[in-house]
Amino acid sequence: MPGKPSLKTTECVGGYPAGIAWDSSVVLPVVHSAPFKFASTAGLIRYQETENAGYRSEYGRIANPTVRAVETHLAQLEGAGAAALFASGMAAVTTTMFCLLSTGDHVVATSDCYKRTRDFLCGTLGRFNVRSDVVPVDAGAVEKAVNRSTKIIFTESPTNPYLNVIDLEKLAELGKRKNVLTVVDSTFATPVNARPLACGIDLVIHSCTKYLGGHNDLIAGMAAGGTGLIERIRDVRATLGGICTPETAFMLERGLKTLTLRVGRQNRSAGVIAEFLESHRKVKQVFYPGLGSHPQRDIACRQLRGFGGVVSFLLDADFEGTARFVDALRIPAIAPSLGGVESLVEQPAVMGYWDLPREQSERLGMHDNLVRLSVGIEDARDLLNDIRRALEAV
Repeated sequence: MPGKPSLKTTECVGGYPAGIAWDSSVVLPVVHSAPFKFASTAGLIRYQETENAGYRSEYGRIANPTVRAVETHLAQLEGAGAAALFASGMAAVTTTMFCLLSTGDHVVATSDCYKRTRDFLCGTLGRFNVRSDVVPVDAGAVEKAVNRSTKIIFTESPTNPYLNVIDLEKLAELGKRKNVLTVVDSTFATPVNARPLACGIDLVIHSCTKYLGGHNDLIAGMAAGGTGLIERIRDVRATLGGICTPETAFMLERGLKTLTLRVGRQNRSAGVIAEFLESHRKVKQVFYPGLGSHPQRDIACRQLRGFGGVVSFLLDADFEGTARFVDALRIPAIAPSLGGVESLVEQPAVMGYWDLPREQSERLGMHDNLVRLSVGIEDARDLLNDIRRALEAV
């Protein structure tokens, strides 16, 4: 009888024997290594000639098996050719911009966006003679701002904190007509609720810290789009050094497994809470795409499969009254960020804009009575009872 076939591995690529599937584990392995070894010079040369094949890399700042596996998962979620993982959402934004922009270029960005993103676009890039114009969250306003130097149109959808929704199909058509790259931060939407690339957008960015991770215990970011575009961004990431760690990638992969379940529950709970708040006498205005009162309700219904887990609202109160409401809540924690299983609440005038003069923060829409509530996965009835009780403190 013939003996059992022997398994001999004479070649080693990226630290893994040829013929051995490192990813056969049910749970994604965490690969701890800075350098990856090769069995021979000939093997190294073959690697160099087939660079970017799968997860392979000679150094962990360039690629890592755990990180690359999660990048593949993220690309599938977004319907993208490829994805790149970063150490934070801001690392994804800044690396992408440094990759795609040169001195003399122009960016059109929409208002009502994350403060650090606006600071980078309007402050840091200006030092490199890259000009950024900020316009209302409207495709028509964006088109008016585009000129011959414009290279990127950047927007969030829904936006932070007022949850404005822009027509991504119109934006994509504008970008193609003007030969301008369109970039959308889709953190608030998640791939569960929106697919910007399917609308024709060139590049989608997420702060994975939020819904994708989902447990308020990691910091990461990602960019997804066409393979060629992402490879360019990965090259710059390798230079700037902002790759995600394998440990964080593992935690992110764990969060992705429950993404649809979590976001579905958050969609439902946030919708119930938004309707309750809109009917309450101590609430002046509610901002939520699922409400009939939302200014872009028609776009939201056409473009979103769910309206998200963030509800922003203006209380009929001054600064002190709003702070009393926030302090009276027992379930949501007073904390920045959003998208986790725990509900979080903040008064933006304090949490993110306290360093600005009040007049300036008011111009940016950070009113003293504005509250942003990130709804977690707690029972909606418990959250409603908590909010109802806290409103009595206003």
